[in-house]
Amino acid sequence: MTAELVTFGETMIRLRPPEGERIETAQSLEFRTAGAESNVAVAASRLGCSAAWLSKLPDSPLGRRVTTELRTHGVEPYVRWDDDARQGGYYIEQGRSPRPTNVIYDRADAAVTTARPDELAVEVVEDAAAFYTSGITPALSETLRETTGELLQTATEAGTTTAFDLNYRSKLWSPSDARDVCESLFPEVDVLVAAERDIRTVLELDGDAPTLASELTADFDFETVVVTRGEDGALARHDGTVYEQPVFETDTVDAIGTGDAFVGAFLSRLIAGESVETALAYGAATAALKRTIHGDLAVVTPDEVERVLRGGDAGIDR
Repeated sequence: MTAELVTFGETMIRLRPPEGERIETAQSLEFRTAGAESNVAVAASRLGCSAAWLSKLPDSPLGRRVTTELRTHGVEPYVRWDDDARQGGYYIEQGRSPRPTNVIYDRADAAVTTARPDELAVEVVEDAAAFYTSGITPALSETLRETTGELLQTATEAGTTTAFDLNYRSKLWSPSDARDVCESLFPEVDVLVAAERDIRTVLELDGDAPTLASELTADFDFETVVVTRGEDGALARHDGTVYEQPVFETDTVDAIGTGDAFVGAFLSRLIAGESVETALAYGAATAALKRTIHGDLAVVTPDEVERVLRGGDAGIDR
């Protein structure tokens, strides 16, 4: 199989108590899979882009749960199995004001933290139209910092478009460590996606979003820079032009995975040959739909995205 989009990173088991309950008192936990790079692959696949995911997993029921769910959504997993490793996971306790949502990671010594290029199906990266990973992956271990760099270099040498989401997580590393590592990867990145807050925190740049995109393009010679701004939407700078995209109105059920849904849809449209402006719109529409769905995955259809783009309401679909 030759995939148009290949992603690399960790997928975890996500455990969540029922809404309104605390982890320390809950009697049951909802069981799902979640990971930035596989979330992106699922969103792209759901919109018709052939997608694959590279990683390393324990050869266990938990590891097999991950690959089974990804295949359900059309993503082909290329996995190195490890008999002795463990499966990473996280607990999420979703809050309501004034109590914030809390995430507790349990990903130390997960199988993926030891993944090396010679253990992975790098040929699918070389054959792909685009390769994607995020700043979460090199934050997980020294080994993954090296592997992420080597895979980006492999993609570049093969002529595969490379995309990278800064995706800063304060529970994984400091802003200075993230800056040093991510900036070392930037020469191999064609498309950068970054939240405005992460650009300020990690890269220590200032100014409004168009200025940030312009400075990043000038400093690192990216082909495209996408700046996400939460409720203020997103913008992209490409070929000297800035395109802005507002958010679509949505009723939020679960916000986790919204950014990944945006990126997966955005990349799927770029791979399909659509303009950056069109890709931004698809990203925003898919992100809005994701917020109406429990779990990390954007379980959407192209028709649903098209309906949002046309301004369709949320009436009963008979």
